[in-house]
Amino acid sequence: MSRLLARKQKILVIIQELVVMLQMIMAVCAAMYSYVYLSCEQRLENPNSAYRVYQQLSHLHGLVFESDIKCLSQLRMDRQAFFKLCKLLCEKGSLVRSKRVSPEEMVAMFLSILAHHVKNRVVGFNFKRSGRTVSKCFHECLRAMIRCQKEFWKKPEPITDNSTDPKWKWFTNCLGALDGTYIKVHVSEADKPRYRTRKNEIATNVLGVCSQNMQFIYVLPGWEGSTHDMSVLKDALTRRNGLKVPHGYYYLVDAGYTNGMSFLSPYRGERYHLSDFRDGHQPHTPKEFFNMKHSSARNVIERCFGILKKRWAVLRSPAFYDIITQRRIISVCYMLHNFIRTEMSIDVMEEEIDDDIGDNVDEAQFIESIDTSNEWSAWRDNLAQEMWNMRNA
Repeated sequence: MSRLLARKQKILVIIQELVVMLQMIMAVCAAMYSYVYLSCEQRLENPNSAYRVYQQLSHLHGLVFESDIKCLSQLRMDRQAFFKLCKLLCEKGSLVRSKRVSPEEMVAMFLSILAHHVKNRVVGFNFKRSGRTVSKCFHECLRAMIRCQKEFWKKPEPITDNSTDPKWKWFTNCLGALDGTYIKVHVSEADKPRYRTRKNEIATNVLGVCSQNMQFIYVLPGWEGSTHDMSVLKDALTRRNGLKVPHGYYYLVDAGYTNGMSFLSPYRGERYHLSDFRDGHQPHTPKEFFNMKHSSARNVIERCFGILKKRWAVLRSPAFYDIITQRRIISVCYMLHNFIRTEMSIDVMEEEIDDDIGDNVDEAQFIESIDTSNEWSAWRDNLAQEMWNMRNA
């Protein structure tokens, strides 16, 4: 019986590989049709067009058809994930094939800009396209991503009583972690004072909320860099399509946030960071032990931010678009992060990040404000004591 099951599994793997190969072949044929046949009139008028089409096809083939290694390096995802993304944007995002540019080439140019933050003329040179064509394709892909954004966000799943994850088993009903991060933006001179951070950088304060498996549940970009993290969170809770936290569930937050209903922060004045507990420096009190476990679990959001900025160079320096477009680019990078982690069994970026980097709903059912309360503080104290007792049992 076991041999039969093993044989069936091998057959299924072979079938899946054949399906991927067929998808690639179909994509190549579609691209060739777009280039060779639909642009026939232009090539007859211009003798150099045939060679230009050959160059365009060769570059696209080198990016997405030669190997997963090259596709990962240039577009940040393997070939199978790339073609799934193209299909999703066409079917759900209304990305339409133009007369001379295939969806695959549009998406490849779009991902190249996000991954390497290169200017349109550089992408145009590589793809043998005009800067105007590159810009048009970029914005079409950006709009397609926004149209189907519900396909990308992770639905929150609470930690269960029987969890065996050493980082999360202490936090039953926890949905994940959240924090703010600064992403540099380009704004007008008049707006710079509002966007200036404590480090004197011009940036937007972006709220990120992630699950235990490092996928983003919610993101709110756009707030000025001078805005406090707590103010951004309060705004997210009051928006019609904002962050929803059901009663009885909570997120882990750092000490910069209020320890209030549904947002569990560490004890202030106690050792907290993971580095504080190294080299034999074990926790000596329930509060220190709570902080150590809290830091270990909440570190997931820091890792998410680190991977995100390492993957997409466009998030590491200001993009010269209007602020609305920059906000959309930020959101799309978060969405693509989720897509990659869903479609690829191994996220190569995660291996390069160290642990220490730094639908209609009834709104009455969700938390809409964060206030300190004796009840919530007492709950945290009880949780800390329970964790301490379990540790010493």
